[in-house]
Amino acid sequence: MAISTPTYHPLHFSPTITTRRIHLHTIPFAPRKALLTTCARRTGKRRYPSEKKKLEKIKKELLKTEIRNREEGYWRLSKLSVPAHKDPGKDFIGVSLPLLEAIAKVLKFPVAPMLPEEAFTVVRKSFDARKVLKEPAFVYTVDMDVKKLLHLEPRTWDFISYLEPKLGFVEYREDENAPTDLVDILDKGKVKIDGSNPFNGFTYSEKRPRVAVVGSGPSGLFAALVLGEIGADVTLIERGQPVEQRGRDIGALVVRKILSSESNFCFGEGGAGTWSDGKLVTRIGRNSDSVQAVLKTLVQFGAPPNILVDGKPHLGTDKLVPLLRNFRHYLLDLGVDIKFNTRLDNLVVENGQVKGVVVSNAKNEPGCNSDQEKLLFDAVVLAVGHSARDVYSMLLQHNIEMVPKNFAVGLRIEHPQELINSIQYSELANEVQGGRGRIPVADYKVAKYVGGDEFNTESSFESGVENRSCYSFCMCPGGQVVLTSTNPSELCINGMSFSRRASKWANSALVVTVSSDEFDSFRSHGPLAGVEFQREFERRAAEMGGGNFVVPAQRVTDFLAETLSDTSLPASSYRLGVKASRLHNLFPAHITKALQYSIEMFDKELPGFITTDALLHGVETRTSSPVQISRQADTCESTSLKGLYPIGEGAGYAGGIVSAAVDGMFCGFALAKELSLYRGDVELVLRKAQKQTGFVKY
Repeated sequence: MAISTPTYHPLHFSPTITTRRIHLHTIPFAPRKALLTTCARRTGKRRYPSEKKKLEKIKKELLKTEIRNREEGYWRLSKLSVPAHKDPGKDFIGVSLPLLEAIAKVLKFPVAPMLPEEAFTVVRKSFDARKVLKEPAFVYTVDMDVKKLLHLEPRTWDFISYLEPKLGFVEYREDENAPTDLVDILDKGKVKIDGSNPFNGFTYSEKRPRVAVVGSGPSGLFAALVLGEIGADVTLIERGQPVEQRGRDIGALVVRKILSSESNFCFGEGGAGTWSDGKLVTRIGRNSDSVQAVLKTLVQFGAPPNILVDGKPHLGTDKLVPLLRNFRHYLLDLGVDIKFNTRLDNLVVENGQVKGVVVSNAKNEPGCNSDQEKLLFDAVVLAVGHSARDVYSMLLQHNIEMVPKNFAVGLRIEHPQELINSIQYSELANEVQGGRGRIPVADYKVAKYVGGDEFNTESSFESGVENRSCYSFCMCPGGQVVLTSTNPSELCINGMSFSRRASKWANSALVVTVSSDEFDSFRSHGPLAGVEFQREFERRAAEMGGGNFVVPAQRVTDFLAETLSDTSLPASSYRLGVKASRLHNLFPAHITKALQYSIEMFDKELPGFITTDALLHGVETRTSSPVQISRQADTCESTSLKGLYPIGEGAGYAGGIVSAAVDGMFCGFALAKELSLYRGDVELVLRKAQKQTGFVKY
């Protein structure tokens, strides 16, 4: 095999270039070098034996990779650092000259401006402002198309021909294998009218099986999308309102303190994540096919393309509302019947199998039989959120197998955003400019493991479990504290923000893990003991606030000193009012001590975290579902009731927008297979969430 390539000295470009024919087998390739073994989780420390063994295995596999044709394929270049003062800024996701300089350094190519931008694609961009660095920098991951690069700039051959894989920095694959959005994946897999089927997985049935999807959060929406595309007759049941009316109901709550029990910050189209920060970070594999399919589907429905590249992608409520509207219209065009303002009251069960659901108008009080309606289905997908406590109680009456699950409770702390910017960025804080600058609005993520020696556990809720984790949760830079209560007698809060994160406050939950061993006082509630544990402290918070949705609050300095200052509280973003309260008396002593100890440790990581301007709000209890509804691993079907498919965050199988969407997507395929709408393996269409697209997870 021969190619035409220019001849030149590798460190000097001559204006007169001649070409000659060379054979690839005559090129003196450099021998493979030993790969650098690194460990991101324990940088600078001794690695665990299991981590070292795993990295050595990856290293050996990488060394065995044979690059058969160096004229084609793709190289992934990771950890390309561009100083912050040289980069165009957080909103730019193209290829800039400073980035080309970083790429040229890896390739050892002497003239960076000669590298064609078209040959490179930015895969990921994040901002690194750690104090250990010489200066803050944007860190890139870039894919290099070898064929396009050689076509546009043949003189790069002498450099990329010697390029060798280096674990975590330089990796090679023969094809791009870029995952696409879910709609496109399903369209390609549909059976044609003439019976041809390129994926050999989907089937066609004259009789469309009827499926109810209860809940229009991420898991419910993606399950409905898959099932509707494949050919099921889908009915989407949502107790709340569409986003347009839901926004008006939330406005009535914030302005006039009128709480709609079925249309609020928790219930309604899109689920609880709609009026939140809209975070799209996930721990199930950002680079996996399924996660990429979810993100690209969101872009298809109106999300900004930046979420595919941002190191910490988020949407914000202002972006989620139109996205959900587009999602709804697409489902309607598919033939999905959407029933808003419809509450699930009961299941229709015959001979140990679900045959349908009993629903009623959500505007009426629960238990009102006059407007109840029985709807029959072949299967019911239960995609409710973890605030649907009435659904848990109904499932318990049917003896559905549920088990208590660990979760976390705590308080939400709020600082001036300028303070967090200053702590994280120092002199670079001025570049933030309220979310409109070149530098992203500063956030933080802190965690501390607290052992039993740091505090005692003398309290009426003594659990015997002394060791626990304390960490920040759902940090909302440039956001506000909002009410997530669904009952006027209970008080709980969360954080939210808009896409620009332009608010002058930064808030985050500071929570402590609690386990089922700590629910002794609520054992009479069986598997719902954790739910009652949550409600107990939500009622206490409501009493502390004095009612009318006023939130109990305390300066962080007073919380640590266990006192209450005479001075007025600092300003809060919470719009329904705050009341100075002794939050150190809200939780059992062991939880309070764990929070106090952790806050002191967080201040060592973030000097200035403890300040009189920092305000704690109570109470944060709904961090995740307190129960898990048992289901089969391969089919997602309930272990105790046939035809019931519990999915998403409310069922205890997800923790955020993306992971919930992935769970709903896989359940959709699994159920389609059970209904004989799909006869192949789910992984033929979409691989497991943890399976990579070919490159090491970044």
